[in-house]
Amino acid sequence: MTAKILIVTGDAAESLEVLYPYQRLREEGYEVHIAAPTRKQLQFVVHDFEPGFDTYTEKPGYTWPADLAFSEVDPGDYVAVVIPGGRAPEYLRNDPELRKILKSFFDTDRPVAQICHGPLLTAAVDALRGRRVTAYPALELDMQAAGATFQDAEAVVDGTLVSARAWPDHSGWMREFLTVLRAKAPVT
Repeated sequence: MTAKILIVTGDAAESLEVLYPYQRLREEGYEVHIAAPTRKQLQFVVHDFEPGFDTYTEKPGYTWPADLAFSEVDPGDYVAVVIPGGRAPEYLRNDPELRKILKSFFDTDRPVAQICHGPLLTAAVDALRGRRVTAYPALELDMQAAGATFQDAEAVVDGTLVSARAWPDHSGWMREFLTVLRAKAPVT
């Protein structure tokens, strides 16, 4: 049976942070499912930087269907989870079903990849305390408040947790995550 990986996301997730790991992990031979609050067509966004702006801009991105609702997910069916960024984590962290899913991955020490604003979700399940992480740089104080040591780096590995700042760090993030996956949950 092919090893399965779960991507948890919702509307306003960063397009590249969902679709790059989705394609890269499938290319590696994993079966990948996308879960969201409900089964529906999700609307992703594109964040970019414009000259003169103090922060990023947001434009409509790709749409993509969710394979499962969070309430349909059996975390035991998956060897790892990916948590993309964008604005989705801001509201998803309030979803009790998603918090149960994420907590199960940390309780069983399965690989977790998070990027950009994704660590807002792992902070919501108190999974960052005592760990080293990176995130979108504006979240440094949030990561410290969650008990983590923030590192401004392309990718940070702390055991089975692999984090990255944003989509420009994809290659380093996925390279490190695949190293963890090959050791903990190789494709069969």
